[in-house]
Amino acid sequence: MEIRQYVRIAWRWLWLIAGLPVLVLAVSLLRGRAPQAPGYVATMRFSVGVVPEQAEGGSYTYDRYYTWLTAEYLIDDLAEVVRSREIAEAVAQEAARNGLARELGPGTVQGSTTGGKLHRILTVSLTWGDLEELQVLARATATVLSEGRAPYFEQLRQVGTPVVMHLIDPPAISPLGVSLRSRVEVPLRAGLALLGGIALAFFLEYLDDSVRDPSDLTVRGVSVLGVIPRRSGAPWSERRVR
Repeated sequence: MEIRQYVRIAWRWLWLIAGLPVLVLAVSLLRGRAPQAPGYVATMRFSVGVVPEQAEGGSYTYDRYYTWLTAEYLIDDLAEVVRSREIAEAVAQEAARNGLARELGPGTVQGSTTGGKLHRILTVSLTWGDLEELQVLARATATVLSEGRAPYFEQLRQVGTPVVMHLIDPPAISPLGVSLRSRVEVPLRAGLALLGGIALAFFLEYLDDSVRDPSDLTVRGVSVLGVIPRRSGAPWSERRVR
């Protein structure tokens, strides 16, 4: 098939090729105009360590080595522990004591908390829709973790491995920006709709057995004796191929 034939087919089905992306784009933009609640994120960082064992009898111990090694293992656990229901309950209770206006369930706090680690540095983030509530929750989270106000920390103290979490970066709150997915979603939809429109147009052209051009007959093995041009002012449908 020559390029001119591709162009003719595309021009014939232009309403479909161009209309489908326009329709998808319009629907996407209308959906994007729905009001969205503002979002904020609070981020804080802790250094994590363990109190070394006291040497007895003046003998040499490897307390410093094992202290650092234990902290390495603990930071792996803490990145997940901060997202646990136990910590969420402690944070919700601390926030209520600090004057949070409404009662929050642990599941709500748990779903908004994320943790990350780098060496012995723990990063905790809270995503929330209300700025004032987030300020209270962020302070409550910093208090619960730095002071060990949860059964998880209590069990470590009972076995002689008290965890020391020092707040090195207090909660910093900033508005949530537009994600990369939100920026590329609409153009990606329009591009896929354009490709789908082109594919659908050529598929419908393949199924169409109408005769519009002498080449439509020659490909079927029918000899063309001549072409009667259309009259001036007559519609294109009155053109006849014999």
